[in-house]
Amino acid sequence: MSFSTEDTDCCTRNCCGVSRPFTMRIIGNTGQEAITLERPLRCDSCCCPCCLQEIEVHAPPRVPVGYVTQTRHPCLPRFTIQNERREDALKVIGPCVGCSCCADVDFEIKSLDEETTVEAFTDAGSFGIQLPLDLDVKMKAVMLGACFLIDFTFF
Repeated sequence: MSFSTEDTDCCTRNCCGVSRPFTMRIIGNTGQEAITLERPLRCDSCCCPCCLQEIEVHAPPRVPVGYVTQTRHPCLPRFTIQNERREDALKVIGPCVGCSCCADVDFEIKSLDEETTVEAFTDAGSFGIQLPLDLDVKMKAVMLGACFLIDFTFF
């Protein structure tokens, strides 16, 4: 059974809330750390480009495999999935979250041209993600990082 743990202190969790920086460690079936997610401190204002959310994904620990960066948009949550060289690979586009109160919220994983939907993930009681079997394992780890970032940012 896999699980995750967050490395933050009580003060950071209480003072920074959902905007807090964190290190999330995902432990695999063997009990070893398989993926590390590093999120820097960012305020939650969408008006300033320096406030856009980001997470760095390491798999195995200390080996960066990709990044998830929030993309500026006036009303939709949008993220870019990047590989270890910070080259754009996929996009994640969600609905206007404020308009989705008390309903499932679906985020679509799209190609860079936004023409092809790869898969989707949703907030449906538990946050889950569905990925194609042929997606590169590194990109799967980065998409898991996107799942955590979106959950912390919007829910």
